[in-house]
Amino acid sequence: MSQLPNSLDELVHTFGPHLNLAPPGGWQDEPEPDKVVKTHCCFCGQQCGIQLKVKDNKVIGFEPWEEFPFNKGKLCPKGVKRYLQGNHPDRLHKALMRGEHGFEEADWEKAMAHVATKIQEVQAKHGPHSFAVLSGVSMSNEKSYLTGKFARLGIGTRNLDYNGRLCMVSAGAGNKRAFGVDRAANPWTDIEKADVIWVQGSNVAECSPITTDYIWRARDRGARLIVVDPRITPIARTADLVLPLKPGSDCALTNGILHLLHKWDLIDWAFVKEHTHGFEDTIAAVKDCTPEWTSEMTGLPVEAIEKAARWWGEAKTSMLLHARGIEHQSKGADNVSSCINIVLATGRIGREGCGYGTITGQGNGQGGREHGHKCDQLPGNRDIENPEHRAHICKVWGCTDEELPHKGVTAQEIVNAIHAGEIKGLMLLCFNPVVSLPNTDFTREAFSKLEFMVGLDFFMSESMHYADVVLPSALQEEDEGTTTSAEGRVIKINKAVDCPGDAKPDWEIMVDLARRLGRGRFFDHFTSSRSIFEELRKASSGGTADYGGITYEKIEKQMGVFWPCPTEDHPGTPRLFEGAKFMHPDGKAKFYPTPWRPAMEVVDADYPVWLTTGRVVFHYLSGTQTRRIGFLVEQCPHPYLEIHPRLAERYGLQEGDAVEIESRRGSMVLPAKLVTTIRPDTVFIPYHWSSKLAANQLTARHLDPVSKIPEYKVSAVRIRKTTPDRFSPELAELQRMAFEARSNQPNIPEQVF
Repeated sequence: MSQLPNSLDELVHTFGPHLNLAPPGGWQDEPEPDKVVKTHCCFCGQQCGIQLKVKDNKVIGFEPWEEFPFNKGKLCPKGVKRYLQGNHPDRLHKALMRGEHGFEEADWEKAMAHVATKIQEVQAKHGPHSFAVLSGVSMSNEKSYLTGKFARLGIGTRNLDYNGRLCMVSAGAGNKRAFGVDRAANPWTDIEKADVIWVQGSNVAECSPITTDYIWRARDRGARLIVVDPRITPIARTADLVLPLKPGSDCALTNGILHLLHKWDLIDWAFVKEHTHGFEDTIAAVKDCTPEWTSEMTGLPVEAIEKAARWWGEAKTSMLLHARGIEHQSKGADNVSSCINIVLATGRIGREGCGYGTITGQGNGQGGREHGHKCDQLPGNRDIENPEHRAHICKVWGCTDEELPHKGVTAQEIVNAIHAGEIKGLMLLCFNPVVSLPNTDFTREAFSKLEFMVGLDFFMSESMHYADVVLPSALQEEDEGTTTSAEGRVIKINKAVDCPGDAKPDWEIMVDLARRLGRGRFFDHFTSSRSIFEELRKASSGGTADYGGITYEKIEKQMGVFWPCPTEDHPGTPRLFEGAKFMHPDGKAKFYPTPWRPAMEVVDADYPVWLTTGRVVFHYLSGTQTRRIGFLVEQCPHPYLEIHPRLAERYGLQEGDAVEIESRRGSMVLPAKLVTTIRPDTVFIPYHWSSKLAANQLTARHLDPVSKIPEYKVSAVRIRKTTPDRFSPELAELQRMAFEARSNQPNIPEQVF
């Protein structure tokens, strides 16, 4: 071929037989949409702006929303393909009730009446708190708020919690201890103005890809990037310094850094004295954390530890970002506090290019942890045991203090109580514990003991198979509302299409159930998401997460409003703590000592290999949505064991070999994936699959004593080579489908590229 095609038409006509794009067909035949709706991605906490194309009440595609300030039109693979799930044949359209021969479609009225009757029966027999509610933070602020109110006043139980308990609660605990508030301190635009960026326990490029762009902009202007993680994740491959520490040793590293900052007099003494408390006790706790001790605990060279401390300490501006890697531990809250300690010690917070951020994992992980479906929380980030906070919410809700239950137990503890027979009934919304909780066999056993379970979801997740009634709820684009991004920016979700069949938004289902339970007086005024948001504004007013001055119209006009925003004429607060004003009563930040303690489970002679788990760029959380999107499945069809060649050689493993991984909880067999981007004493499994492919078969139910988050990131395992016939039928089928998909790929000529 003498030359390449120089237009799209020429490309199609020249390579059409190979590309399977010969006209008519492909993008050229895409129908003209009836409308294009500005909204946001339904997946991670970045909440990127997107425009959905709608035809005949179906989402048929997307267009970039280049004006939205956070992502400016950029999307990750999940965002590009997110629109495909709405038309999937698995979508639930009808209520399902368990019968003699499994689930059968049911009349909506019959299903709802049955749910109300069973809730009342369970509570009459076992007491009001024998029925629990577990919900998810992929729901909007309005639905999260209503779930908390519904559980407490509609059902009358103290036992409710949410799947943010598996995500952000360690960050929240550390933030509240230090600052008096739980939110990222800075807008993401401050990242690109930092001279040093410290990323710890965050696989940014795969879990929050658009954040990568902000880091790269800083790199373009000369910023240094330090990445701390047992794996050399994609963002680390562009770093100036990579610190691949032992799993579970994060606090040892940051304590060692603080020790050196103090030793080398790189402390901002004026800031510490004027704006903080607790520095002397915190320094005393790290007095023995020498570089040599830190090296022994973390497995890092002394030279690398000292270089990181020097770069951080001498920088003029800096940002520290962290995520689940340091939070999914039995000392997650202390890990967070130890990171905040090095930020406060250098006084780099509350000004342009200086700050600290927790990278939110779930779609509404920020807003969902602010408005009351946590077991210990009321709307506006209020404390359920604080009499003044309770009085405020009782006034907004029109209830008495006696009618408002007190603190319940956390998500894993709710499942523990179900397993022990103490909780008999469960309502599950937008949460898939059978995949996402640790020790999946234990969770399955617990759910099988329930007297009654009702689930609200738009797909039949693995957890819904344990339900007695499944009520079809709404996808994000089938209702309006708000979410709050990782930055603390409250944004607007706009309705694009109607719910199919009998499916309804979760809030409608809860309001209907409340009436049937005789509690309609607390809920009858809710006629739309907007009406719920208006009450949320009142309930949050005066709290640390104050949405009082935020309206739907203001959000759309400003393309998001950063809370706190106490009045309608207030512009919002993109950067917290400006002027070093923190949200404790005295206005000062607090250091928190974090003495070293090991993980709840460490490697030994019987289980000599560290296991850590996490995400891949093509999937999201338990995979309920992304495992139903063909393109994403083709890119990563099944889990695998990531292992360093040196460790693989010790066990006689080569690429693709079957390897059995066993912990004290269970075992699984996966293909080996040899990579040089992981510590030679550590293996990694992505966690987006279920049943015999669930990584959480291996993880433990150890909890952080403060946040009650499970220790997903640190487990001890043993491995051995086995034979391919040990692969589970699920894995074998996924491998077969992946092979067929690869075999059917078009033969694209090299010249195209």
